[in-house]
Formats: sequence, structure tokens, C-alpha cells
Amino acid sequence: MTIQDFDIQVASAQHVDFAAHICEEMAESAKARGTGIAQRSPEYVANKMLEGKAVIALHKDGTWAGFCYIETWSHGDFVANSGLIVSPLFRKAGLAKAIKERIFALSRSKFPDAKIFGLTTGLAVMKINSDLGYEPVTYSELTQDEDFWAGCKSCVNYDILMSKNRKNCMCTSMLFDPAEKQKEYEDKMKKITHKATLLERIENAIKKRIGSDHV
Repeated sequence: MTIQDFDIQVASAQHVDFAAHICEEMAESAKARGTGIAQRSPEYVANKMLEGKAVIALHKDGTWAGFCYIETWSHGDFVANSGLIVSPLFRKAGLAKAIKERIFALSRSKFPDAKIFGLTTGLAVMKINSDLGYEPVTYSELTQDEDFWAGCKSCVNYDILMSKNRKNCMCTSMLFDPAEKQKEYEDKMKKITHKATLLERIENAIKKRIGSDHV
């Protein structure tokens, strides 16, 4: 089984029948990890599909394989790629990474100026996020939207979060800041341009020297 066995696409109305099963898998996965997640209803997940704010993975035989959706916070200034889940039947095939890449691209397309963030205890997800350009940050750099933090109430570590005044917890916070990435890109291009200009000046100086030697 390889990643080519799956169709990863933006979810739509034709996929709403999978919503209940997806929610069940999310709950079971959180229970198995001994952690909690922001519990969502099938109606909520289905609505994400109807809004075009979700990515679904299907096996070539039509079986549901994975899912992830977009949430917006602080009036669209922050975006979270939430609810990443892969069916136990299809794990170890690289689906989580492929779904994260697709939902990240969808988020960048729909909300190009938003900061994309995530909270996770999973090393595999941290690695995927890092490859996408996320960087570890303090909780203070995330959205302070009360509705977002209310989603942590279903987590077994919620008391720890609140005892630390939401400054840190068991999860690692990671953030992709498009403005910061643009600045990094511009600084990199300036350095490349500077090097190219310097090399050009050196080459011209060498040519002049060679030309004067032949006079």
C-alpha cells in the first residue's frame, strides 16, 4: 500500500455521509492516546465539508481513509488545521503527511495573510509541521480567542493548562507566520543579489586587469 492508492481532495457535499464515522474515529484515537481533542459533532464536520474547508482522503476502493479541517480564529487572523485523523486501516502509508500538506495548501489559498498554528503532543505531527515551515512558539503568540481555548476543555490536561494561566501545557505550540516567511525570503534574495553583484564586480575587475596587462 502506497500513497498512490489514495485520492486526497477538498471535501464537499458528496462526502457528508462520512461525518459521523470521522467523529467516531477522532474520539477513539484521542482515547487511545490518553489525551483529549476539541470534540466536534457530525453536523460541525459536515458543515466544514460544505464550506470547502476540509480535506478528505479516500482509498481507491472508496473507503474513507483520512480527514482534516480548517478553523479560523480572531476574525481570520489565525487559522488552525484541526482534527487530523487517519483510519487505523491505512496508517503507515504516509497519509498524515499528505493530508497535512493538502490542508496547509488549502489554508494558504483561502487565508493567505493568516497565521497558521497548531498544538500537538505528537512528534510525527511536529516533524510534518516543521517541514511545512512552522516554528515552535510560546502560547502567547497564538490566538487568544476564548472559543479556541474552550476547545481544550475535553482534554485530560485541561487542568494543567489552566493552572499555568494558558502559558504552556503538555502540547507544543507551532506557528507558520506568512509575513515572517516573506521577510525571510526577501532577506535571502537580498543576500543572493548582493553576492551576485559582488561576483560581477570581481569579474569586471579581473577583466580590466587582464586587459591592461595586454596593452
